[in-house]
Amino acid sequence: MTFKELNISEPILDALVKKKYSLPTPVQEQAIPVALKGHDLLGIAQTGTGKTAAFAIPVIQQLNRMTPKGTERNIQALILTPTRELAIQIDECFSDYARYTNLRHTVIFGGVNQRPQVNSLKQGVDILIATPGRLLDLINQKYITLNHVKHFILDEADRMLDMGFIHDIKRLLPLLPKQKQTLFFSATMPQAIANLSKSILNKPVRIEVTPESSVVDTIEQRLYFVEKSQKSQLLVNILQKKKRSVLVFSRTKHGADKIARVLNRQGIGCEAIHGNKTQVARQRALANFKSGKTHVIIATDIAARGIDIVNLEMVINYDLPDVAETYVHRIGRTGRAGNGGTALTFCSQEEYTIVKDIQKLTGRKLNTVAIPA
Repeated sequence: MTFKELNISEPILDALVKKKYSLPTPVQEQAIPVALKGHDLLGIAQTGTGKTAAFAIPVIQQLNRMTPKGTERNIQALILTPTRELAIQIDECFSDYARYTNLRHTVIFGGVNQRPQVNSLKQGVDILIATPGRLLDLINQKYITLNHVKHFILDEADRMLDMGFIHDIKRLLPLLPKQKQTLFFSATMPQAIANLSKSILNKPVRIEVTPESSVVDTIEQRLYFVEKSQKSQLLVNILQKKKRSVLVFSRTKHGADKIARVLNRQGIGCEAIHGNKTQVARQRALANFKSGKTHVIIATDIAARGIDIVNLEMVINYDLPDVAETYVHRIGRTGRAGNGGTALTFCSQEEYTIVKDIQKLTGRKLNTVAIPA
């Protein structure tokens, strides 16, 4: 099936052609027709499956039918997402897909001066992409009202829960009109998220493009049993052999900075991103990584969820995550859009129970390899 067969309008089709997109991904093929009919939607799809276009395209098409006049614009679509990086990424996608429409969109998030964001809002926007904290802040300051929202998208709902935003979401819901279309996306469906979806969705159509918590087949997974004190040397040995784009996961912010210092001392150019870094520093680090100026980036889970890097070759779990589901999200940064990828996991003795949980969750035994000499 092609995008044209999904009854997408010409301005959006032209934008997709410019991006050299011709065939929708499974989540797009299933979600776009449902959303275009105005139904609420519950989408379960792992990271890297094309969720953003699955909700952006129908929202743009529906809003573009009602051409706004003049500069008096109200927010008609709200996309709520957990991290600054993901918000910026979604905003860039709306720029791509709406380029041949006259719709206006903007993105707001914390950690930066609010003035440019407020100025953009004052000019009038149709589509707002936001993180919960800054959104509530600007609502309290009377810069934003949500009375005219027709489309509400909650993206990465499980990550919202992990990051403690569930209370912010519950504060926002009464501020939205009762009559609206709601699209709800999550990579996993823990009970708390299932309960939330039931409270905000009206007779939703459920789509699930892959088995919950599955790993794509194009990712080669390898497991190293290594003591905690030896992890840094193993990482250096692996990275010194070949220049490649590598995303390294650390459990803590302090750990990410420590790994970066060790690698830089060994002549391996890298940068760390985490919640204590400024937005400017995080964006600069990502830009350097995407351009090839640096080949390695170290991140915590909170900072890494919104990273979307084309052809990321390798993910390394320097530290194992607290829960098995997070492993799936981490390694899903590679092997995207049908490309191959490699995921290495460093496991110390005290982390082995998490490996067993991962293997049980994914239904796959990780391939144990010997530590290179």
